[in-house]
Amino acid sequence: MVSPIDIQKALGGMDYPATKEDIIKHAENNGGDAEVLDALKGIEDREYEGPSGVSSAVFH
Repeated sequence: MVSPIDIQKALGGMDYPATKEDIIKHAENNGGDAEVLDALKGIEDREYEGPSGVSSAVFH
């Protein structure tokens, strides 16, 4: 199972606010594995203000 640390590592250096699409692209380019990408693909399609918002969307 994916952990919050895995998500944060994949999103390191991300500029916010960011859309779901931006977040997924950044994670792909930043070495996010399939579990991380699957988790991010499941978040709501909206703009996120920061990494804590992304984490809470993944682990709701």
